[in-house]
Amino acid sequence: MTARIPSFVAALLIAGPAAAQSTPTQVHTSPQVEPGVYSGRLKVDYPTPYEPATDEAIRKTLELVRAYVDEAAPVRVIDGDTGAPVTDLTRLPAKVALARTDLQILTYEWGVTYAGMLRTAQVTGDSRYSHYVDERLSALATLAVHAKKNLPPDISRSNFPPSAHGLSMRSMVLPRALDDSGAMCAALIKAELAGLGGRKLRPWIDNYVQYVSTGQFRLGDGTIARNRPLPNSLWLDDLYMSVPCLAQAGKLTGDRRYYDDAAKQILQFSERMFVRHKGLYMHAWVQGMQYHPAFHWARANGWAIMAAVELLEVLPADHPDRPRILELYREHAAGLVAAQGHAGRWHQLLDRRESYEETSASAMFVFAIAHGINRGWLDGLAFGPAVSLGWNAVAAKVNAKGQVEGTCVGTGVGWDPMFYMYRPVHVLAAHGYGPVLLAGAEMIELRRGNPDIGTHDGGVQFGKALEN
Repeated sequence: MTARIPSFVAALLIAGPAAAQSTPTQVHTSPQVEPGVYSGRLKVDYPTPYEPATDEAIRKTLELVRAYVDEAAPVRVIDGDTGAPVTDLTRLPAKVALARTDLQILTYEWGVTYAGMLRTAQVTGDSRYSHYVDERLSALATLAVHAKKNLPPDISRSNFPPSAHGLSMRSMVLPRALDDSGAMCAALIKAELAGLGGRKLRPWIDNYVQYVSTGQFRLGDGTIARNRPLPNSLWLDDLYMSVPCLAQAGKLTGDRRYYDDAAKQILQFSERMFVRHKGLYMHAWVQGMQYHPAFHWARANGWAIMAAVELLEVLPADHPDRPRILELYREHAAGLVAAQGHAGRWHQLLDRRESYEETSASAMFVFAIAHGINRGWLDGLAFGPAVSLGWNAVAAKVNAKGQVEGTCVGTGVGWDPMFYMYRPVHVLAAHGYGPVLLAGAEMIELRRGNPDIGTHDGGVQFGKALEN
């Protein structure tokens, strides 16, 4: 199905939001061309592999990531008072905690990783990915039940007893922020619908949904907000920390109020934060701030477009807000493709080409745009080559150990460019792993649905090219 693109969006695809700021790329020439050699047949010195990745190559990258996170993010339970390891989950001490490991299994980043594992299992049929999710979520549900039973009287979200030696179960038992609840909620519901978790997950799903629906601070019009760093602040990140949970709750329960709330969040965030002439979102908005510096932080835009995908995937066809959300998604996808870096990844600040290329956001964009092609929301002829190059660039940042390189660490809100442009990157920034799994799984499905993907006249084409 071919989707229509508004004329101003088509202009974005041609020019890009930062065309005037682009840094000239190095021109590679071959100084020793033999007379009579057709120059169009010379080997091109691409900075990123250009040919579309094969199904086999994508699977190998995903397997590297799976093997690494299986080791780096284990189920490792300890006695919260003594730090002694606990190996039998049927014989737990009064206070349980999770040992500190390289990557943690109870964070919003890992909610995305569970979602990526489930999508990879669905696409590939490889049960090792779903087993990873089942093992960890089942253990977390067991620990949460035990922790709740052993709470002292009068415990609240604010005075939950910490663990002396590891990470407590507070974020699951008594969530007090969207970061505690949203991404994990969506992952638990997906696991529940996939038949995982041994019927242990539903109480914690309900706990998360209740917090997102009724516990999180909101503006007067119902828009989910924070009171940090300034009062009445919107963080674009919170679209993903709320919308997928609400969308999946609608799917799980059939209650359309969850769909209505999820749709309202996307529309009301977008009214304040979507910069239409660029096709990009600003990172933050503060009620009462008369002028908003628009910093188009890449990962925040990743959270936003993934939230739209999550909602569109389950939103009923007859929902009155679906056409507007689909149009916003298409405009955002076009703005992102126009902002893609020359080597395939996207920049930390999307419209500032002098900022570094960042991996987690690039993987998010590959997933969200490839998913749109797979669902017929976007035209593969126009958008397919961008995600093909994007995936190749992301896969190049998965090292031999399966670590994802080039991922920006956790980031708050800033109002100046230096704050964003010098954020560190690290392989233990957990934000990169789930998006890489999601992107790879979606690219496998994309290859299956587009058997004619290939190169013609040197360029990638997502359709059968005809010879003259």
